[in-house]
Amino acid sequence: MTTLLQHNYKKSNLFFLYDTLALYQNDIRNNNTLQKESLDLIITSPPYNIGIEYNSNGDFNDYKAYLKFSQKWIKNCYFWAKDGARFCLNIPLDKNKGGQQSVGADLITLAKKNGWNYHSSIVWNEGNISKRTAWGSWLSASAPYVIAPVELIVVLYKGEWKKKHKGISDINKEEFMTWTNGLWNFNGESKKRIGHPAPFPRELPKRCIKLFSYVGDVVCDPFSGSGTTMIESYLNNRRFIGIEIDKEYCELSKRRFLQIIEKEKRLFK
Repeated sequence: MTTLLQHNYKKSNLFFLYDTLALYQNDIRNNNTLQKESLDLIITSPPYNIGIEYNSNGDFNDYKAYLKFSQKWIKNCYFWAKDGARFCLNIPLDKNKGGQQSVGADLITLAKKNGWNYHSSIVWNEGNISKRTAWGSWLSASAPYVIAPVELIVVLYKGEWKKKHKGISDINKEEFMTWTNGLWNFNGESKKRIGHPAPFPRELPKRCIKLFSYVGDVVCDPFSGSGTTMIESYLNNRRFIGIEIDKEYCELSKRRFLQIIEKEKRLFK
């Protein structure tokens, strides 16, 4: 498999380079981070604007400011995506902290306004996330709160849905049958175990990578965080480009990646 440098990816703000992957410490709003039409698949979980304590940026902004920020980075992803690229966007169905907002619907609308086509939404039943602390008006129709313990993985694409070029798929029959069912059931990831305030489990990018890309395709996570998409891209023989604004999270993902890769190498000796 050809390396990223052979494809002339930019060296500025490059934090970590390993074989077929590159991690940049940069702001997703910087359009110059990546080359135009260079990505085959984007998998990411952006900030939800619910007050999570990230190191380098606030996560509890005015909702209009949040949508303006979202519009900027979604537009950049479209600019970087190849014709036929897919975009798997992990977002909440809605938001109730700090005021009810239809986050999922609003971000889908933004994506479509910026050129992305809508394919489908996968409902992720994240079995360990719902620890309810408030029901609104208890046992009353006055003001009950309804909270759905699920998240969305919105599947978008650029241009045509059917890929024009042929490639090698590495998904097996059982995986294909299970994962094309739009209700996914697996647990979320532990913040304490990973050391990041909002990690997603390895199962999420693994499924998206094998279902929506060919072996050797370029996968990108523009909110790379703890490096989960980077790990699964490498283990599933895809090239990878990550963008992460925070230096500590870049360090975390580099360290975590090297530890897991070393462990995998020992297992398969």
